[in-house]
Amino acid sequence: MTRVAYLFPGQGSQKVGMGRSLAEACSAAQHAIELASHVAGFDVAELCFEGPDDRLRSTQNAQLALYVCSVAAVRCLQEHWQVQPFAAAGHSVGEYAALTAAGALEFEDGVRLVMRRGELMAEAAAANPGSMAAVLGLTAEVVTGICSEVRAAGGGVVVPANLNGAGQVVISGSAEAVANASERAKLQGARKILPLAVSGAFHSPLMVRAGDQLYATLAVTGFRKPACAVLSNVTAQPVETPADIIGGLTQQVSGTVRWEETMQWLVDREVNITIEFGSGEVLTNLAKRTVPGVQAIAVNSAATLQAAVQALQEQAA
Repeated sequence: MTRVAYLFPGQGSQKVGMGRSLAEACSAAQHAIELASHVAGFDVAELCFEGPDDRLRSTQNAQLALYVCSVAAVRCLQEHWQVQPFAAAGHSVGEYAALTAAGALEFEDGVRLVMRRGELMAEAAAANPGSMAAVLGLTAEVVTGICSEVRAAGGGVVVPANLNGAGQVVISGSAEAVANASERAKLQGARKILPLAVSGAFHSPLMVRAGDQLYATLAVTGFRKPACAVLSNVTAQPVETPADIIGGLTQQVSGTVRWEETMQWLVDREVNITIEFGSGEVLTNLAKRTVPGVQAIAVNSAATLQAAVQALQEQAA
């Protein structure tokens, strides 16, 4: 039996040119981008296709571009091959695309929410500056312990932001605390520390105010029960009701993304294909390392769309 999970990437996966190939080859993608431009009040196609990079890298623009291109890619696949996903999951802002793909969130409402989320997170980053870094080669338990040690010693705010699996944990907090935790991680055998090119300490307590402010917008959005399982970042469990969705998205802004547990949930329920939609193959490559028994593919261009359709046809044969 084929069980498919849709995956959607988070900030950091965006790149200039994203969505162009699909928009040129697929009317559904073109329509989604045009609709997003109408809702946003500016040319989203120009943002995604032309950038420039520094514009696309800003928090507000990166989140919107990823959401729009992710949903556009899903609609392209659906135009070529009808498949009902068993589950959907998104990394950070990708959770909004997962909810849209599952019918729990209207696309236009998602555009508005993602724009508001990006705006509030940018404001929080300006008010409470911080940084993030990827720690490679240590377990989540070790990195969590290091963050606790730094905080206990009065070194400032630093927490595990993304538990990605395959020996990859992203930490987030004040710049000094992140630097301190990074040095301790090196001493404990981390293979590499990669500072991330982000504008704030996302998924940390420094973002609590942004989440609280976002709640007001989430609370008046017309969410519906998802048509398939949609896994919350903060619990790695399915959300069942609009109230669950609103609570999860509020907490998610400052909470830890439990991606490794999310992937394990899929494996435990015999998902055998993951399809990443949007830009790049970050989640696809991570899946190949964390759940090697699952076929992991990506849809981010006309060529990868055709490859995905072929893979699904072969599974159905």
